[in-house]
Amino acid sequence: MATLYVIATPIGNLEDITHRAVRMLGRLDAVACEDTRRTRVLLARYHIPVPRTLLSYREATEGHGGSRILGLLRDGIDVGLVSDAGYPGISDAGYRIIAAVIEAGHRLEVIPGAGAIAPALLSSGLPTSSYTFKGFPPRKPGPLRKFLEMENDLPHTLVFYESPLRVAKFLSSVQEVLGDRRAAVCIELTKKFERTLRGFVSELSQQLAGKELKGEVTVVIAGANPKFSRPEDEDDAGNGEDG
Repeated sequence: MATLYVIATPIGNLEDITHRAVRMLGRLDAVACEDTRRTRVLLARYHIPVPRTLLSYREATEGHGGSRILGLLRDGIDVGLVSDAGYPGISDAGYRIIAAVIEAGHRLEVIPGAGAIAPALLSSGLPTSSYTFKGFPPRKPGPLRKFLEMENDLPHTLVFYESPLRVAKFLSSVQEVLGDRRAAVCIELTKKFERTLRGFVSELSQQLAGKELKGEVTVVIAGANPKFSRPEDEDDAGNGEDG
């Protein structure tokens, strides 16, 4: 029976790939990827020959790409699934084909590796015993408020992905809905200019207002716990800490 291998790839630093992932990419005859150019760079870095079939599987081509993957599996050909960074299917295309492969009765195997969630949690200094990954928040104010209100009284740490262009605005919405909680903004994780800003949401929002950030951003927000929240009547003055 043919297998779909879901392979995690580096989120920034190309050294963050497992020996197992390199070995698997080197033996597969078919690999579906978010961007063939990005995948070719990774293959070249590890002197992995380009597979016989290198096809595009991303949000805009999920229907066609998914049909091709299922066709290859039906023909007995193992397929690797990769995204530009991290795990396919985690805030990236991949969930639908994974579900379709399972429903069709094909074998599925996940090859673990790099992702932004764990490094961001650990870098934040906030509790890690219980957390919820929320992915990318809605852009429009109404849906965003409802999205955040669901977490208003829950104690677990929250992890979000956000565009560098919207981080300050997102933090302002967090303060408005969830209050002024401890938070961390992790920028360019694993890359050369990686940095983590820590402080209360109000401080980070002010610090990032008008700033042009580049690269990937992961935001970590404390859960509903007085220990990690600033009382409403307390002075909001202060600056975020650059870790």
